[in-house]
Amino acid sequence: MLVKKWDPVIKSAASSKDHFFIWLYAAAVTAAEIVTAYYDPLYGISCHVVLLVALLAHASLAYKQTINLIYLSLSLAPMIRIMSLSMPLTGIPLMYWYLIISLPLFAAAATVMRFAGFKPREIGLTVGNLPLQLLVAFLGVPLGLLEYLILKPDPLVTQLTFQHVWLPALILLVSTGFLEEFIFRGVMYRAAVETFGKWYSIIYVSLIFGVLHITHRSPLDLVFVFAVALLFSIIVGFFRSLLGVSLAHGLTNIGLYIIWPYLLR
Repeated sequence: MLVKKWDPVIKSAASSKDHFFIWLYAAAVTAAEIVTAYYDPLYGISCHVVLLVALLAHASLAYKQTINLIYLSLSLAPMIRIMSLSMPLTGIPLMYWYLIISLPLFAAAATVMRFAGFKPREIGLTVGNLPLQLLVAFLGVPLGLLEYLILKPDPLVTQLTFQHVWLPALILLVSTGFLEEFIFRGVMYRAAVETFGKWYSIIYVSLIFGVLHITHRSPLDLVFVFAVALLFSIIVGFFRSLLGVSLAHGLTNIGLYIIWPYLLR
């Protein structure tokens, strides 16, 4: 019963107008990210604020229709960029930025989940097959190495010792790995799948996740992130647990920002 409720085998329950609007919003998120990355972050934030208001208004107008949950969950995308660029974090060590920014985003995602009536199991908050989830988690090691070779960021910590690494690693694991999987492969995918079906939702949510990495200013990384998002979405779509992909996502970022910058510099 749960499989049918959470992951229906349908082509689409949406009208052509619904398809038009969700792709219009996807294009708007992409445009706002391009403005943020290549023109002016202040104008980019302004674009995201307008987009956030439009999505919330559209969700309100579509109240009692299943499409309103898609607009509501999609509003988390511009909120991520608004939080990351507008919070007063000057003077705070970079590793704490992820934690501080994640708190309102956790609250917003949990609010959408509660409003939609999603149960924890329905959005993948379950252990599932533990050996399989741990196997998925280890994908984060090679993925972190590949993304490091693409971006080569500066290390997040000053020394590669347990004392200096454990807290930043934990923050990255929870505030990036779990948070982003909770938002995209959890809430957003769950909101989309009943209306648009599994494969359509996997592609759409992966695209939204991917374009939010335009600010890295690397076309190769954009392709890489989209491919990884597709992989993670397929894993969650079939195995219905966020555990493995959350750990893999966190390990990817730990490798990208902590481990590989020291081992390969």
